[in-house]
Amino acid sequence: MTPPTPPAPEERHPVDVGLLFDLRNPDAWHRPWAAHYAHTLELCEEADRRGVGGLWFTEHHLFEDGYLPQPLTFAAAVAARTRRARIGTSVVLPALHHPVDLAEQAALVDLISGGRLELGLGAGYRRPEYALFDAEFGRRFQHTERNIAEILRLWRERELTPAPIQDPPPVWGGFYGPRGARIAGRLGLGLLHINRAVHPHYLKGLEEGGHAPETARVSDLLPIILSTDPEAAWQRVGPHLLHQLNSYRQGALQGTGVEGPPPLTLEDLRDPDAEDTRGLLDILTPEDAAVRIRERTEGLPVRHLIFWASIAGMPDDLVAENVELVTEKLPPLLAAGPPAGPAGR
Repeated sequence: MTPPTPPAPEERHPVDVGLLFDLRNPDAWHRPWAAHYAHTLELCEEADRRGVGGLWFTEHHLFEDGYLPQPLTFAAAVAARTRRARIGTSVVLPALHHPVDLAEQAALVDLISGGRLELGLGAGYRRPEYALFDAEFGRRFQHTERNIAEILRLWRERELTPAPIQDPPPVWGGFYGPRGARIAGRLGLGLLHINRAVHPHYLKGLEEGGHAPETARVSDLLPIILSTDPEAAWQRVGPHLLHQLNSYRQGALQGTGVEGPPPLTLEDLRDPDAEDTRGLLDILTPEDAAVRIRERTEGLPVRHLIFWASIAGMPDDLVAENVELVTEKLPPLLAAGPPAGPAGR
């Protein structure tokens, strides 16, 4: 397969750096729900004042720790309290919702934000969520593609009012495999995945859909937390990461009839040779993160880099440091070119 030629570097848009919020509130570190949401809104405002490029929100259902179930609702609240940052979803699950409902909700977020919406959409992976909405898990990719196409049509043909400010808002496909990458390409979406092995499938999809290769754009959530003292931060983040990873693993198996491996332990996280945890999270200085990011993204049409704001209720001082470094320290390093020195954990 010979993919279309990607756009030249000088044709690409600047890369912005953003933060992802899932609003988990685990029992071990629980704060009252209203206070938790208020605190997150204040954190988004602070990040916006610091110049963050994007504020992103994600959807899951039936998580015991209260994983954010309605990202567009929260995105509208953030849009009303911020001025500059792009307001994104990574991702909403369109196969669980009527396309008219999503098209209208997204349009309102775009209006409230003054035209700052980035709408990320994906297929999901959890059977209980599909059962909750009486949706067909086995046909989730077909229904996701169908509903995304319908959202784009509703906007394009102005069937709904009010219409979004952007014509249309940027839409992204949150897919990790070749099949999803081709869907994103066929629909003319950006791909919310930075992966060299999958990128040719995305380009092929653009070609199949009649979209110019110059429209290719990729973004991703990078599993990196920033700290000026990564080793000290790692000791404190470990229990929160353990909660996050085990809840994802358990959630993926629910409804499958598969028992799965035993839960991960802190010892597993500390083992550099453990295959189950390798690469799931790195805590880096901004300088080392810039090296790592350039190695991963070189030659790809990257538009947004997204980082966790917090890992499952991690301590507020570490969240504040991470937000400060992501918004203020990292962007100049990325803009300045490849820094010297190796990146490491």
